[in-house]
Amino acid sequence: MKSLLLKYLSVALASTLKFFGGPITGVILHVGWLETALFSALGMMFSVVILTYAGNGFQQLLQKRRKSPPKKFSKTNRIAVKVWKKFGIIGIAFLTPPLFTPLFGPLLAVAFRVPRNSIFLWMTISAIVWGLAVSYIAHKMTFIQEWIR
Repeated sequence: MKSLLLKYLSVALASTLKFFGGPITGVILHVGWLETALFSALGMMFSVVILTYAGNGFQQLLQKRRKSPPKKFSKTNRIAVKVWKKFGIIGIAFLTPPLFTPLFGPLLAVAFRVPRNSIFLWMTISAIVWGLAVSYIAHKMTFIQEWIR
């Protein structure tokens, strides 16, 4: 029981920083694909909740620590603004796992002044959809399992 709980915790923690880390960890630890999907989504949502509530403070802390002003027109910023203008929070949420990461996506949503309940709703839907899709692919495609090992 304790080792199973540690496996689930490992999958969730791997997804807090980089979403695809959760499904890869689930394959390595031989966790079922549905459990991997669930705990990958929970790991991402842990980051989303923490960073949504601490987003403004985190941005102010970064501004204080920077020695030079940030680039206004970096490649990532341009992509984020295009997605925001075209799709709003739904686009930001659905591109958070593959592109923006669970760390940058919520901060981006906070920067665009999206209400917290919208952030939580769309990020949860995104985490579940991506978790199911990526976990299924990682667990069912044998060539991916061989590549991971």
